Amino acid sequence: MSISDSAIIHPSAIVAEGAIIGDCVRIGPYCVIGSDVTIGAGTELKSHVSIDGHTVMGEGNIVFPFASLGQRPQDLKYKGERTLLQIGNGNTIREYVTMNPGTVGGGGETRVGDGNLFMNHVHLGHDCIIGSHAIFANAATLGGHVVVGDGAVIGGLAGIHQFVRIGAGAMIGGLAGVVADVIPYGTVTGERAHLAGLNLVGLKRRGAEKAHINGLRAAYGALFEGDGTLTERAARVAESHADNPLVAEVLEFLAEGSSRHVTTPE
Repeated sequence: MSISDSAIIHPSAIVAEGAIIGDCVRIGPYCVIGSDVTIGAGTELKSHVSIDGHTVMGEGNIVFPFASLGQRPQDLKYKGERTLLQIGNGNTIREYVTMNPGTVGGGGETRVGDGNLFMNHVHLGHDCIIGSHAIFANAATLGGHVVVGDGAVIGGLAGIHQFVRIGAGAMIGGLAGVVADVIPYGTVTGERAHLAGLNLVGLKRRGAEKAHINGLRAAYGALFEGDGTLTERAARVAESHADNPLVAEVLEFLAEGSSRHVTTPE
């Protein structure tokens, strides 16, 4: 066990032999920390937090009561292999959030970036890859292998199908059931989600240039309307918007592809 002298641990908390606790970490009442857990400097666990498995948490995170991090994946193929849950810096993890580590078949790692907000009852399934500065509203649920880009917003009670990719800056409406990839800066709504435009508010908040936003709006129309396949329309858009970084990001997302289709307008 390695516990910094500056860490503050409540007498009722249980920290297993082998855990690594960084400088100025605060562990509140009735928390339970497993033997293969690392908690970075300045992180605070309010109370009744459970962290287990091979979990590495960075600095300056705050975790609220009854969050459960690093427990075994909800995958029947998992046989106890040592896989990782990696959490970055400055995340806010609210009550009853659950995050599972990876599986061998999915690359062995669930990874969370920096500065994210996970509201209560959010679930991250195994092998999810989460960027930074994203917001997950109450009870948003991600199946396994989901990828979420920087600055995305996932609405309350939204359900994201396994293997779906959510592009940077996308906005997922509350209660949406998302079964296909969502382009960067797209907005989706509906019980079975459809693309409903661009997240213009999010783009402005990110400081995107007006000319680039206007170009992306034009490219959006050209991508999802007109003759030809999506691949053919994307090629035309690439020629007509060659200098627009927002359009380039969307086209790169489409070119990468995945096992899921792309969410389109109704």
